[in-house]
Formats: sequence, structure tokens, C-alpha cells
Amino acid sequence: MRPINLTEPLPEKVRLYHVKQWPLWMLAFRPYFLAAGLLAVFSVGYWLLILTGHASWSLTMPATLWHAHEMMFGFAGAVAVGFLLTAAQTWTGVASISGNKLLLLTILWLAARGAFFIANTGVAHFNLYAVIFCQLLWWLGAIMALANMLLKANSKNNYQFLPILGALCTLNIIYLWLVIEQNMLLAFAVVDTAVLVMTLLIGVVAGRVLPFFTARGLGLAEQVSTPGLDKGLLYSSLFAIIVYFISQLFMPNVKPGWALAVVAVLHLTRSFLWWNKQVLKVPLLWSLHFSYLALGVGLALVALSFYSSVILFKDALHMITIGAIGMMILAMMTRVSHGHTGRPLTIPSFMAVAFALVLVAAIVRSLLPFVIGPHIAWQLSAVLWLIAFLLFLIHCIPILTRRRVDGRRG
Repeated sequence: MRPINLTEPLPEKVRLYHVKQWPLWMLAFRPYFLAAGLLAVFSVGYWLLILTGHASWSLTMPATLWHAHEMMFGFAGAVAVGFLLTAAQTWTGVASISGNKLLLLTILWLAARGAFFIANTGVAHFNLYAVIFCQLLWWLGAIMALANMLLKANSKNNYQFLPILGALCTLNIIYLWLVIEQNMLLAFAVVDTAVLVMTLLIGVVAGRVLPFFTARGLGLAEQVSTPGLDKGLLYSSLFAIIVYFISQLFMPNVKPGWALAVVAVLHLTRSFLWWNKQVLKVPLLWSLHFSYLALGVGLALVALSFYSSVILFKDALHMITIGAIGMMILAMMTRVSHGHTGRPLTIPSFMAVAFALVLVAAIVRSLLPFVIGPHIAWQLSAVLWLIAFLLFLIHCIPILTRRRVDGRRG
């Protein structure tokens, strides 16, 4: 395998055409965390304007389906790819994509975002076909880049990430095709399945990093290890996803709540075993712990929604999408941005406020619609989300676009 020369200093001056020397294109986390942060603000901001009647919607697909696609496959997908292509370099010792290749892959992602808004060309659903084309090429490019690194290093322990990304890619294309076919109910079922696949990815990554980060951040002698529980969660999560997918697309009489409840209990158990009250003193730790707790709580609420009319499925799902996925993403993007640019793992107090705002947004969106009304809950949650990610951009844009503080590559 090709070794990574992390100690190679950057030249004093970088010419404009030397894309590989630009800090933004040196590692995948830089452009994708920046792009995801911007999408989190612009897409939810536009969604809020639609909810409040201050913006019109002219696309042939419903605004709710666009919102679901961009938050799941655009926002969360970009962070997953940026994180894995960055982490895999550390796991394998094989250089990740950078420079022109990373630029091209990012352009494909950006093109997919803009393709939704292509004006009518006389071809029905031309914009959605363009989205499918760009999004598929982007997924395949990312999967191939990751596979190349893992296969070169024979990193069998990390092969599991390839089928997870493959599943997200497949669900993404099926989702868009169902929208073209005007099968909105099945489209929602597919994107909800993708949310569950993302929880599987979070569960695997959290098992790798959360105990390690906690032990390192608190100066503990050893980290909590739960190998049996980790394996049980992997297989039970796969089973629950399959049961849910089958129940929604082929066997509507089957209720997947019991399978999701098992996964929720396992996540909550692991969250309890990982907990250390000292994390409350460290925002980069408590944000990760609370986001992981939100995953277990969200899955439990989703499971209950199949047996209770009080808890609505979509409300419960937002405890996962905002509280678990959104907050975990915000915390991980902040930590990785600091760690991979040579900066200390200390953050300004306003970033701790940003973490808290996302957690409150999840609670408002998932638990308060019955109390304050759905539209108010949706709008308040969106405002809290927007403030949180604006704070992230204020803090991390300079970090993501500038050189490492030690002058090295990365």
C-alpha cells in the first residue's frame, strides 16, 4: 500500500491551479462537512419559508419529499461519505482521495442538489432524471474510493461500511424512481428505511469511537468494551430494517414495532453502560452521548407508534433524524474538524449552545406537536436547527478552509 506522508509540509505559496494544495481539497471531511453545513441551513431555511407561506413551491414533486431527500441523502449522506473517506485513511494507512478527484466528486454532489430546480425542458421529470444521474455517480464514486482504500489494506474489519453505503445508494435511487412514478406512499417508506440504515451506520461508528473518545477525553485508564452487545446490535438492526422494509412494501399487515423495540433496548443498554457523569463537563462528549441516547429513545418511540395512536410515526422518527442523526453529525463534524486540522479539542461556548439547540429541536419536533400544535412545533424546531448550524458554520468555515495549524497536509 502507498504510505501517507503526513509530515510533508505545504509550500509557502499555493498556485490557483494546484487544486491538491488547496486546504479545502486535502481530505474529504473538509468539502463535505462544509457542504453539509451549508445544506443544513439553506434547505431547512427554505423549508421553513414554505411552512410559513413565505416561499412558493413549483416543482412537480411534493415539497415534503424534496425535504426528506435532501436531509437524508443530501445532508446525512454527505457527512457519512466525508467521515468514512477521512477515517478510512487513519484505519488503513492508505491515502484517501484529494485534489481533483475530490473536487470532481463534490461537484457531482452539488450538481445533484441543483438538478432538482432545473426548469421545465419539455421532458417530463427531466430534473429528477438529472438528480438520479448525478446522485448515482456520486454514490458510486464514493463507494469505489472507499473500497479502493479498504481492499488495498485488506481491512476486513471495515468492509461492513461498503454494503451500508451500497444500501443507502440503492434506496436513494429507488426513492427517486418512485417519486417519478408518483408512488408517494412507497417513496416515504423507502426514505424511512434509509433512516433506519443510517441508524445502523451510527450504531457501528458509535461503537468504535464513543467509548474511545470518552476514555481519552476523561483520562480514564481503559474504555468500556461491549463486544457481545455490539455484535447483537449489528444483527438485530439488520433484521429490524429488513422486517420494516418488507412490512411497508410487501406485507402491510405485519407490524415491525417489536423488532425495532429490541434494537431500541440494546441501544439504550449500551448507552447506559457507556455513560460517565464526568462527560457533562465536556461538550464534545455529552453531545455525542445525548445524541446516542436520542437514537435509543427515538427507536423506542417509533416502535410504540405502531401500537399507539398517541405517538405518530413521523413525529417519533424526528427524534432519530434530528436528535440522533442531526446532533451526532454536528458533534462529529466539530470534533473531526478540530482533530484533523491539528487543533485542540476545545470549542467555544457557543458551540455547546448549538449542540443543546439541536437536542431541544428534536424534543420540540417529536414530542410537542400534540401540546403546541404541529405547525408551531415544526417551525420552532426548524428555527432552533437553523441557529445551531449557523453557529457551526461561523466556527468551522475558517477551520475547514484553512491549513492545519501545524502546517502539515490533511
